[in-house]
Amino acid sequence: MSDLPSARTPVLDVWCELQCTDCRTALEDLRALRARYGDRLELRLRHFPMEKHKHSFAAAQAAEEAVEQGRGWDYVEAVLGRVEELDRRGEPFLVEVAGELGLDAEEFDTALIDGRHILIVDADQAEGKAIGVTGTPTYVIDSERLDGSKSQEGLRARIEEIADRLLAGGK
Repeated sequence: MSDLPSARTPVLDVWCELQCTDCRTALEDLRALRARYGDRLELRLRHFPMEKHKHSFAAAQAAEEAVEQGRGWDYVEAVLGRVEELDRRGEPFLVEVAGELGLDAEEFDTALIDGRHILIVDADQAEGKAIGVTGTPTYVIDSERLDGSKSQEGLRARIEEIADRLLAGGK
């Protein structure tokens, strides 16, 4: 047991929509952040489905089922990597991706029918609206909202600056 106080792991909330090509572009930054910080920075997926994308609510629910089955980020990356296919095929595509990842595809199908994850998605979306999220991707770290829906230029550097400060014990 250490005499040093335990440092709180900084959290990066990532407000995302799985039918958003800008969120797909943001994956490169998220991978770089995971590689740089590992477990020292918690990346937390937050859902912000938008009405203009008709499969975004189902995709968010499917992502929650993937989290429940232990492969949340793998699933998110797989779906975002094929956004155009989600646009064309909708829910059958979401179930297919689950099967490709070795997840219980039947359970995904059932979850999309029974809506068991809709409350999580609705709560994320409501919280996002309450804090001023208007598009995706949007990041929140140390109460600072960084909007990447118009441009992602410089956002990773800003996130790293804040994370480094938090990890060094600064405020």
